[in-house]
Amino acid sequence: METLDRIKRLVLCGSVRFTYKARDEMRLEGIKASDVYEAIVNAQRIFKVLNSRSRLRGGLREKLYVIKSFSFEGTLIYTKGKIVTEGNREYYYIFISAKINTIDS
Repeated sequence: METLDRIKRLVLCGSVRFTYKARDEMRLEGIKASDVYEAIVNAQRIFKVLNSRSRLRGGLREKLYVIKSFSFEGTLIYTKGKIVTEGNREYYYIFISAKINTIDS
């Protein structure tokens, strides 16, 4: 299954979590979780895939997916997240960043 389709399914099933950083960004910009979900469901492609080293995981590499897309109200939203397995729950899409897209993001 294509990664974007997988992410969309996770969002539609409610298998998501937000980091404190993403929640803070959303609060500052007046974005609701539903706006973020809409932007993901409306996405046509993954904008960028980053290979990041996680300090929490001992420097292991993880893929971060950057998606820029519009909510139903037309707000261009930037999200960055990852897919993880946790406990007996298969996969979560973890939002690390969720904010209104600007020229340089």
